[in-house]
Amino acid sequence: MSLNRHCIYLFAFGLMLTGCKTRQAPPTGLVTKQAMVVSAREEASAVGVSILQKGGNAFDAMVGTELALAVAYPFAGNLGGGGFMVYRKANGDVGALDYREKAPMAAHKGLYLDSLGNVVPGMSTLGATAVAVPGTVAGIFEVHRKFGTLPMEDLIAPVIELLERGVAVTQKQAERFERYREPILEVNGENTWFFNACQVGDTLQYPALLNTLERISKNGRDEFYKGETAKKLAAFIQARGGYVTEADLAAYEPVWRQPVIFAYKDLKIISMSPPSSGGVTMNQMFRMMEPYDVSEFGHNAAPYVQLFTEAARRAYADRNYFLGDPDFVSIPLDVLLSDAYLEDRMQGFSMERATPSEEVEHGRIPMAESMETTHYSIVDSEGNAVSVTTTLNGAYGSKLYCDELGFFLNNQMDDFSAKAGYPNMFGLIGAEANSIAPAKRMLSSMTPTIVEKEGELWMVVGSPGGSTIITAVAQTILNAHAFGMSMQEAVNAPRFHHQWLPDHIVFEQEGFSEALKNALTSKGYHINQDRTPILGKVDAIRVLEDGRLEGGADRRGDDTAVGY
Repeated sequence: MSLNRHCIYLFAFGLMLTGCKTRQAPPTGLVTKQAMVVSAREEASAVGVSILQKGGNAFDAMVGTELALAVAYPFAGNLGGGGFMVYRKANGDVGALDYREKAPMAAHKGLYLDSLGNVVPGMSTLGATAVAVPGTVAGIFEVHRKFGTLPMEDLIAPVIELLERGVAVTQKQAERFERYREPILEVNGENTWFFNACQVGDTLQYPALLNTLERISKNGRDEFYKGETAKKLAAFIQARGGYVTEADLAAYEPVWRQPVIFAYKDLKIISMSPPSSGGVTMNQMFRMMEPYDVSEFGHNAAPYVQLFTEAARRAYADRNYFLGDPDFVSIPLDVLLSDAYLEDRMQGFSMERATPSEEVEHGRIPMAESMETTHYSIVDSEGNAVSVTTTLNGAYGSKLYCDELGFFLNNQMDDFSAKAGYPNMFGLIGAEANSIAPAKRMLSSMTPTIVEKEGELWMVVGSPGGSTIITAVAQTILNAHAFGMSMQEAVNAPRFHHQWLPDHIVFEQEGFSEALKNALTSKGYHINQDRTPILGKVDAIRVLEDGRLEGGADRRGDDTAVGY
């Protein structure tokens, strides 16, 4: 080989190396040219895409996908729950819709305490006493009112067709039905529709839900909040000792909110604002980590796990103390998100040792007096993007199923602080800012998020998973941005979690070596050695450099990307 030719090869190799950090990872998930929906079930994604193919936009597709999840994924998809939507229109305009559930008017601070001031076990998690006023139906109608292009009945029609065909039971779905069958029967009795066990390959049909959706399609939003459905729903809840009334349903309204927007490196991140804690907590975490080049640490290497854990520890401590419904409490966001405050929060951080959570309280700010969820991501052919996380809270919510209407009801009242310092079902410690009050929205960890890169749409992402949602979304973004993964690889990668209290790191079962855990333990970190569940179930879309879309559908579930 000649010297000149050898130099050319070395030069080319050098260019390849220097370009590695900026070159986008080749896709490994589904790639489509025009539009895509990624959700927890193929049937729901397909309904959303069918609406896009008929000329609907991403907001139209949201309506169909949301309702189809109530049919195909009753574990979390719902009419009896609520959620958050973050959007970015093709012209760059962004916004957010809060259709989170609200406490009924009969609710009060001591609702779940006995005469001695102790929390009554199960009262906020099981049955009618756990149910808050649902927001899902109001949410989809509000989205349609503001941004929809096709008639609402055309958006509900493919969901009704899905109900008429029925939904095949998957292996994972059969396992979930079996796992929660006993508590469902305990709450509802053995005459419920869910009395019979489901087998893989069975076809589920919900005639009562079909009737409910047909009435909503015909009569509109008021059917659910003021019509026959409202009367039946309120009577059902009240007869079982719950608090939601017809007046509560009639008074429900969703709220348009300004999303949390912040920069990280060369990214612009647009996420949900309070009463979601997702955007604020992730903002704090990313900005506490920003002085470090995490890509140099290596993916899921000990220094990266340390840095992420310490940022999460501090951010969750603030989350639990300061955040709540902004319509009821004053949240000092200008301080919580300031550079000086976040720099001060990380003063005690050292790579040499863990910072015990007992040493990490919420930040000191002068105050004025005053898993289970599901996510879907949508991008349409015009470039509109929608990120939606919706929930019943626990698996099948309160386990209370209304046979006459055909859907489960939420247990969102557990997301309030039943008592200051008392953990909810996800182990999150509550404070006064999230105490119960009539018509108040409870704090949430849902983190629907949209990410721009160099001013262009780059990623639509979100996850279920209770308190692990925030860390799952943050790690997915970092997997793609700092560690050069494709969208599907970023979603598939093993995850870990820390939330201040309890003071331990939770690792998914696969993907983390004993050597890593031992290295962390030697520095004072506590590792949760129990058999751990999956951490989140991320559904995301990445826009490739040539404008095509890559889906990331989480392998941890039946999640599926569909597009064209």
